Amino acid sequence: MSQLPDRIALTKDLSISRIVCGLWQVADIEKNGTTIDPDRGADALQAYARDGFDTFDMADHYGSAELITGRLLSRYAQGARPVAFTKWCPEPGPMTADVVCRGVEDRLARLGVDKVDLLQFHWWSFEHPAWLDALHEMQKLREEGLIGALGLTNFDAGHLALALADGIDIATNQVSFSLVDRRAAGALSDLCAKSGVKLLAYGTLCGGFLSERWLGQAEPTDIADWSRSKYKRFIDAAGGWGAFQGILRAASQIAAKHGVSISNVASRWVLEHEAVAATIVGARIGENEHRGDNLKVSFALDDADHAALDKAFSATKPIPGDCGDEYRKPPFLTASGDLSHHLDAIPSVYMAEPVPGRPGRSRVSSGSIWEPIAGYSRAVRVGDRILVSGTTATHGTDRCVAPGDAGAQATYILDKIAASISALGGSMEDVVRTRVYLRDADKWEPVSRAHGRAFAEVLPANTLIEAGNLIGDYEVEIEAEAICD
Repeated sequence: MSQLPDRIALTKDLSISRIVCGLWQVADIEKNGTTIDPDRGADALQAYARDGFDTFDMADHYGSAELITGRLLSRYAQGARPVAFTKWCPEPGPMTADVVCRGVEDRLARLGVDKVDLLQFHWWSFEHPAWLDALHEMQKLREEGLIGALGLTNFDAGHLALALADGIDIATNQVSFSLVDRRAAGALSDLCAKSGVKLLAYGTLCGGFLSERWLGQAEPTDIADWSRSKYKRFIDAAGGWGAFQGILRAASQIAAKHGVSISNVASRWVLEHEAVAATIVGARIGENEHRGDNLKVSFALDDADHAALDKAFSATKPIPGDCGDEYRKPPFLTASGDLSHHLDAIPSVYMAEPVPGRPGRSRVSSGSIWEPIAGYSRAVRVGDRILVSGTTATHGTDRCVAPGDAGAQATYILDKIAASISALGGSMEDVVRTRVYLRDADKWEPVSRAHGRAFAEVLPANTLIEAGNLIGDYEVEIEAEAICD
């Protein structure tokens, strides 16, 4: 083919195709125990690379995708090979240097490389704060040359901002972004504009639903593959099949006008967002190859096109929550559906203990050096009431997270409060009162926005006070009370 996909520089050393081949469907193909032959899989990927689609995205849990890609990379000379992204998605727990190093070394071994071009990190529950430890260790490995660039996957704006404020050099954040799921166009894109972080957009074609095949068709009732099952959940959450057909009709009219496909319109709409570096299109090895069609996304949507899409959007509902929430809270819009069993199995970072001699009372400690010195607990439960002490952004025993950044500290604190309440049998939905103490009242807005993200639906009673000079580098302290009725 004479035409090649557009390219973009993620870093000064890393140039990628703006259409990335996603290999998540390897896991779907192999779900019944069959394994793709590595050489046959590498042959299929090499055909993509020859046509300019030389950037591949995978993860540690995408079946044998890393091994297949490793076989592909072995066919090229150093410096001339395709680009390979992968993800490390560990179970929450202590993220020591050894644990992180083993996770990275596994990726290197499976890909057969000395350096991962872009290693992306996913964390299941922000209530467990070891994700910051993992990122700091990964940053050290990047400085040692084992990682080319460091990325995140399914992080919301608040936690991306927290990582940046805590000194992590983030190149990318991979999130769902499509005509159906437009969450990333809001606060996350605003943060990317300020920070220079780029988005890698997956789900852009909604598992193939954003295509002519589904225009005017009856709603499917039996879906066999994981990818399409996932994105049918997104369609349902966005208002259902009728509202989705409105988007398809608008995209179809725009496609006819430009002489392209509905899928091209869907990709182009995402790619025209300044924060987006690339879209990730699923490559189902050995079938459903649409390389020729994917080369047609280098056109521009005009004002009339955007107006038509906006009108179609008005008949839909926003996907609930923030980017990545679908993996952490209901409604679980994932390939496997409800993940509550998985999240419930994640051990709490805190351990509740009974208060000696006081039946009906229990408490938790965070391990801060201040608690035994001053003689207090992180949180105490008395009957159905949970009272959480004034909480600062203290990581481990005494490290202040994100010094000088009140909004980032508030995000960390609210995760810590959530973990405290959870360890005592409650949830953030049980919170009825919060009090916020600020060093500087002029920083009320980022703190209030963090509070709003945590409690937008709960709406507890709240007081915000300028408390003057807090200890050390802490900008904010928050206390909470919950009633578990």
